[in-house]
Amino acid sequence: MGHNHDHAHGATAPASLPAAFDTSVPDEALTPEQASRRALLRRTGLLGAGLAAGTVLTGSTAAADDRGGDSRTPRGGYLWLAGDHHIHTHYSSDGKYRVVDQVRQGARHGMDWLVITDHGSATHARIGVEKVNPDIKQARAAHRDTLVFQGLEWNIPAAEHGTVFVHPGRNEVAVLKQFENDYDGGVKGAGDSTPANEALAVAGLRFLAEQVRRRKVEDALMLANHPSRKGIDSPHEIRAWRDATGRDRQIAVGFEGAPGHQAAGLPGPLGPGGARGIYDGSPGPNSFPGYPLESYRTWGGFDWMTATVGGLWDSLLAEGRPWWITANSDSHQVYADTTARGAGDFAADGRYGDPVYAGKIDTRQGDFWPGQYSRTHVGADRFSYAAVMDGIRAGRIWVDHGQLISGLDVRVSGGGRWATLGGALHVRKGARVTLTADVTLAGGPNWAGFTPELARVDVIRGDVTGPVADKDTFTAPTAAVVRSYDVRKSTGSVRLTFDLGRVDRPVYLRLRGTDGNRSAVGVMGAEVDPAGPALDVVGDADPWRDLWFYSNPVWVLPS
Repeated sequence: MGHNHDHAHGATAPASLPAAFDTSVPDEALTPEQASRRALLRRTGLLGAGLAAGTVLTGSTAAADDRGGDSRTPRGGYLWLAGDHHIHTHYSSDGKYRVVDQVRQGARHGMDWLVITDHGSATHARIGVEKVNPDIKQARAAHRDTLVFQGLEWNIPAAEHGTVFVHPGRNEVAVLKQFENDYDGGVKGAGDSTPANEALAVAGLRFLAEQVRRRKVEDALMLANHPSRKGIDSPHEIRAWRDATGRDRQIAVGFEGAPGHQAAGLPGPLGPGGARGIYDGSPGPNSFPGYPLESYRTWGGFDWMTATVGGLWDSLLAEGRPWWITANSDSHQVYADTTARGAGDFAADGRYGDPVYAGKIDTRQGDFWPGQYSRTHVGADRFSYAAVMDGIRAGRIWVDHGQLISGLDVRVSGGGRWATLGGALHVRKGARVTLTADVTLAGGPNWAGFTPELARVDVIRGDVTGPVADKDTFTAPTAAVVRSYDVRKSTGSVRLTFDLGRVDRPVYLRLRGTDGNRSAVGVMGAEVDPAGPALDVVGDADPWRDLWFYSNPVWVLPS
């Protein structure tokens, strides 16, 4: 890829490789922001040789992926772009920052792509969608090495929140505005868990698919946010969202494996002394009655649906459903910030005034800046809006907290073919299959000032058993940790190899890693998960002392 230092991201044209990544651009030609980004990449080993080894998949063409992903594997491999799809500004009734503040901080903390997702509401639907758009365009122009999407946080009818975002273009505002006015649960008074409201959510997803089909927008995606927080995202609703649109253009593709608000767990008196993710609730009148009480808490900072081996996420994967996880900031108001919300009439103006200096450090807030703690890494075939959306839809995603690792290259090989995250390896029945994971370890201090150390990596395997009769199923009895690797080095990279033997039935594999500071026997017992994430303690859950990474799955499908 060539470079174009002054090229702004257009609505449809692919952007060039960011200058910080492009070693043909000399250091002295970089802006201060680009120079800072390059220094971060060098420190973590992700520039030059480290980039090739740790963040770009190279080698032969992968087997075609028939699970909604992009079957093309570029000869040069994937560019792994870090991002955040859940960010608020002063266009949210509980937000504070300008769009450019969040984008500037995201760029500083290593983000390549961001989605602005202010809360759906009557005010936002009336004027907020339109008023935030010029600010987003200005941020795109000011931060040319960061892709900035416009989206919103959808009040999913009958359920929780979800990120909805579209590819930039001339109709981005019109489509989001119509969607919010017609299908937002808050705007429509459709929050209760009723069949009619559940149907409205499905209709909203179909509306978005229709806008893509009619080419009003190039693409649209939905990712459910903090799915276990209130217990109101039932298993059958999640399945209905996934199945709402055709395989050729999936709109709902995943949920937050780890919620934002991670700083809320910092203990007092110097922290908020709350719960990671603000997961401190209990069942309510609209909650799914089958969920246990422990589902309302995070586990190692991750949502119960993801953290439980053999739980709800695994039940979807066991059906063969592509359903991906992400990790995000949900940034509203940042821990230890020195600004206060600006004055203004939100109902009249659709926003607050610009933040102002408060003259003190606010330790009551539970958020981090985008990229400061949580990162979602997407494998893209180029640096563009479309490529990021393609990578998300394909499930080429791994997530981490606290910069626990710098890079992850996963391949499942057999029969002369291979597949990576989100993909499916098709082999003859009885073929020998091997999983190989190259893990690039942390190359320097994270944003808390220390260099994390990866202690262990777990391989989780489950059988693909097909569609379930009961759409409210949330267990997968065959899923289990099948191999754990102790990591005995603190710098550079490690290669982990797991031999599946001769595969005669469809399975999937996913990875998980930890710093080893906190663990416990998993919900399903020691035979399933002997050392999984521990239940987070409300009031004493320092997120920096409990770091994990998770990958999305790869399927192996013998025939």
